[in-house]
Amino acid sequence: MEATGFRKSVQLCRERHQVTDECCTPCPDHGGFRGPSKDQKVTAVVQKRNQDEAKSLQTTAPPEGKVRHSFVSLPVIDSVKLKTAKALAEKAVKMHRVFSVQGHYPVIREALRARGWVEQRTHRPNQHAQRGDSRASPNDAGDSDNDANDVRKYQDPDEVYDLMSRLVRNAMVYFYWTNRRDAIDTNSLRKEQITNHFTKAGSFTTKVGLCVNLSNLHWFDSADPDTFFPRCYRLGAQDEKQAFIEDYRRTVCTSLLKYIVEREQGVSEEGMSCNIWPVRDKSRRNKRQFRPMVLSQMIDSALKVCQEFLDIMEHNDIDMSLGTPQTLTNEEWEQFIDSYYFVVHGGAEVENSDHFVKCCKAMLQRLGEVRPQLDIDGIHNIWIIKPGAKSRGRGIKCVKRLDEILRLVKVNPTLIKESKWVVQKYLERPLLVHGTKFDMRQWFLVTDWNPLTVWFYKKCYLRFSTQPYSLDKLDSSVHLCNNSIQKHLRPSKQRHRGIPADNMWSDDQFRTFLSSQGREAQWQAVVVPGMKKAIIHALQTTQDLMESRKNTFELYGADFMLGRDLRPWLIEINASPTMAPSTRITARLCSAVQEDTLRVILDRRVDRTANTGDFQLIYRQAAVDVPQYVGLNLLVEGFKIQSSCPLPPLRPSNLSASKRHGPVKEKKPVEEKVKPLSKMPLSSTETQLRNTSSRVLPPPPLPPEPPVPIPTETVTLHLPMTVDKSIHLPMSDQSHSVFLCTRRPEVSNVCSDKVQPCTTEKHQGPSLPLEMTLSQSQQAATSTLSA
Repeated sequence: MEATGFRKSVQLCRERHQVTDECCTPCPDHGGFRGPSKDQKVTAVVQKRNQDEAKSLQTTAPPEGKVRHSFVSLPVIDSVKLKTAKALAEKAVKMHRVFSVQGHYPVIREALRARGWVEQRTHRPNQHAQRGDSRASPNDAGDSDNDANDVRKYQDPDEVYDLMSRLVRNAMVYFYWTNRRDAIDTNSLRKEQITNHFTKAGSFTTKVGLCVNLSNLHWFDSADPDTFFPRCYRLGAQDEKQAFIEDYRRTVCTSLLKYIVEREQGVSEEGMSCNIWPVRDKSRRNKRQFRPMVLSQMIDSALKVCQEFLDIMEHNDIDMSLGTPQTLTNEEWEQFIDSYYFVVHGGAEVENSDHFVKCCKAMLQRLGEVRPQLDIDGIHNIWIIKPGAKSRGRGIKCVKRLDEILRLVKVNPTLIKESKWVVQKYLERPLLVHGTKFDMRQWFLVTDWNPLTVWFYKKCYLRFSTQPYSLDKLDSSVHLCNNSIQKHLRPSKQRHRGIPADNMWSDDQFRTFLSSQGREAQWQAVVVPGMKKAIIHALQTTQDLMESRKNTFELYGADFMLGRDLRPWLIEINASPTMAPSTRITARLCSAVQEDTLRVILDRRVDRTANTGDFQLIYRQAAVDVPQYVGLNLLVEGFKIQSSCPLPPLRPSNLSASKRHGPVKEKKPVEEKVKPLSKMPLSSTETQLRNTSSRVLPPPPLPPEPPVPIPTETVTLHLPMTVDKSIHLPMSDQSHSVFLCTRRPEVSNVCSDKVQPCTTEKHQGPSLPLEMTLSQSQQAATSTLSA
């Protein structure tokens, strides 16, 4: 009976698929009507089958001693619920409110649904929802480290959202929120579709890109990047590698001078184990077996190096020749740096340094006027090495010695070839809270690149390290504050109890701490303005590298450290910042920043006076007109510069005749002197000949030699040339060729060397000595030219 009932249900399902239902639903993609949708067919079949089963259960009972085998029934879909979902889906499609979210972002989903948006998805979000958040594109410097245990479970008790998602599965998506830049091809999007990622953001969201672009800040603004960004170099670029070596050596000199002054003043560096520099690495020093330089010699060399740097900064090195010898050679630098390690890092005793303190103080005061990072440099010359395109603190190391830095970079030749290693000056003297290092995560939103529009978030949070700050060891647990690193470590017992176990503070808690120190006013006067300026300058340098697309936005996370004077220092900028509620601080702030992002992107599009939450517009640039590309190639055309003398170069007729008639007899020298031609106006024929001065005129044809000598006559010949005076040439029967000579470079081997300067005002070139012999039969042609 049950098998028969099931077969009847299947047959009924087939019949319903073949028959067109009278109740047709409009298709979201097309304007017309079509047959029943797949969900309606499945719902009708399931309802019919459930009714048949209910009737069979009421009329029949299983035989005694036998167990009834039931089939698994499909879930029953309430018709009222389906009708409601259908109405909401149709309204969302009509109002262009279909969105898609990649990854588990429950705040974004709930906020969009509250605004009447419907999600289009291909799978349930509770199945491997976190896989997308844990993997980042290699081109993105995102720091998303969401964990499955840190994210709220997706809940849809009524399954209405699931129904609406199925109903809009073929509709166009108008809002994309993804955690991977390459998840959406922006070139295939329509202009009304919104997405949360710009292309080519690696120009400032990677450590290499930020290092390169900020070095070009002087082309965009008058600000100095050394005032907010620790100096950084790419070790893969040969020129920057050499610049880093010079910077390292110069920092050794300034560190030595600061050590002498602070030791005399009895200043103890925060982060050291005791007030007097301890002696360290004795065994290593004994193995090296080197003789340190005399202290007076070291200080004198350091002062000379610093003076050379001041001359460069003040442009006093212009008159210096390139052959000027350096202060120290490479061998002397090695000895100087080893002696510096022995004195500062090794804690060697320094005697008779009182008379050097005054000179060191004066030099440090002059350096402080041109080097904004002199205070944060410290005395240990520590540098931090970073892979150029990684995030969450992966591969970062702090190193002191120059040879170790260069050796560590050479381990991976691929990164060297692609210039992916960067070395940055470490902030040895940061602001500490209860003796513990921290950094700050600050969000900002870019809604357009032309005009550049930047929104600054008023809230931020602090991330602490689990170990007290110390320069005795360069471990990542002390110097890296990334939550992805510190959350796996246990807080030290020596750390102050005022720091919570989850290693995070809100900005309100930090302001309370500053108030206890009497520095609360510096938050709004120094910290916040400094972070805003650093973000704007970083975006200005990369504006021409970004592809500006309307209806595109992106949320970024900038990491800052504070100096002792509360000046913020930009460390890096991350795309796709983590939104995981890993602590009570991030659970509140990350949820708020996502809500406020939608307020700026969606609510403000409808109402310019809408509430934007804690986002504040800090920069809006004037729009720049981009010239339209019409597909034409740029071409530079020009003309050959003609000679100042328009006389065409003529070949001597004797050379032409020699080719046709053999050798030419020697001509007798002309007895009469050449007289200048009379000044006459040029005819139209002469003007035409002048315009064709680049052409070579052929010699006139040679008539047969007359048997009877012809008497010589004087004729006036007007030639198409710039000579203003006429010449009376004698007619001779010795030759029937025409010989014109002018001193030009191309015929200098033929022309005569006797060139007289021109006396006319119009033509300042050399005069043209002419030698001509014409037969009587050619006088007619000559007379024609004269006319």
